[in-house]
Amino acid sequence: MSKARPFTVAGLLLASLLGTGPTCADEMLGSYVARISDRDHFASDGYALGNAAQMVRQDRANWHKFRRRDSDDENDAWFKTNGQRAGLQRMLERSGAMSGSTRRAIVDGEPLIQVDVYTNRVRVSILED
Repeated sequence: MSKARPFTVAGLLLASLLGTGPTCADEMLGSYVARISDRDHFASDGYALGNAAQMVRQDRANWHKFRRRDSDDENDAWFKTNGQRAGLQRMLERSGAMSGSTRRAIVDGEPLIQVDVYTNRVRVSILED
């Protein structure tokens, strides 16, 4: 047996114990579709929201809490409470959650989006601008 093989096995074992191996994969939980309309550009108390993450979060508050729903909006099983929506916003603010063009489309318009929900992240894409 070569000297490299024990180190490779040890490295793989260490990676799996640290949670970087396939046992801790970021599993897709599902997705939902939503229209980010003008009402999602404003907080519930009326002030204008400043970024796309806030607007997507407000869309979920409008769906779950205020029942202000756009005809294209779908239900989701993950963002029912304020705490869950705060977690959504944190994930949306991470690098890779949305492209720059997706962020601009949300801030500057009323796009139809799809939100893919994973164990530890979300990914937003534009379905219709």
